[in-house]
Amino acid sequence: MGGRKFAVLLCAEDSEYVKKIYGGYFWVFVRMLEEEGEIWDLFRVANGEIPDDEKVGEYDGFVITGSCNDAHGDDLWICELLNLIKKLDAMKKKVLGICFGHQILGRALGGKIGRASSGWDIGITNVYLQSSNIITSLKLPASLSIIECHRDEVWELPPKAEVMAWSNNTGIEMFRYGDHIMGIQGHPEYTKDILLHLIDRLLHRDLIKESCAKEAKCRLEANETDSEEWKKLCTGFLKGRL
Repeated sequence: MGGRKFAVLLCAEDSEYVKKIYGGYFWVFVRMLEEEGEIWDLFRVANGEIPDDEKVGEYDGFVITGSCNDAHGDDLWICELLNLIKKLDAMKKKVLGICFGHQILGRALGGKIGRASSGWDIGITNVYLQSSNIITSLKLPASLSIIECHRDEVWELPPKAEVMAWSNNTGIEMFRYGDHIMGIQGHPEYTKDILLHLIDRLLHRDLIKESCAKEAKCRLEANETDSEEWKKLCTGFLKGRL
């Protein structure tokens, strides 16, 4: 009898830094989520690696990662991912979406997504948790800090979804859809060094201004993330313990 199987649906290209230090974004997620006896596989969905119906049935849960692409775009792989999410929903598979993954879940399930009116949110953000059975069962505090790096957001929830957290910048920081789908706008898997290198990449590619980069680095240095609490929440949800 094999262990439980999970898959990371990678929506980004690995940066040289993350490849060198962590072996790639896949391993960053596995480091946070893997527990003993589990099997973790990788599908590079941004390169067109979409698991077929038979393959999908083998897995207990899926993680959809962040991306440099817009979740409101219509690239071929994004359209294929939207179709896959609808299948996973119909099969009631556990799905955890992070950043781009959070937004694409919102879109696939009937919500509205787009550019955030407040612009980029980069650094460590305090998010406020909506009181719920999940939050109570994990004995989580009223707010948690998390690394953020996004300029898009979920504008409007899909029907039947519920907001689990919000921040001063973003109205939907986390949502839940049924018992099987959860989206988180921040990056619970990121470490400070990953974000520092990402800020430099965004600046180098003229996606953010020097002033934005400086402010983000200050926010990063001045605060710590609640990484252990996020790990508890993500693993508990994905493994069906909540």
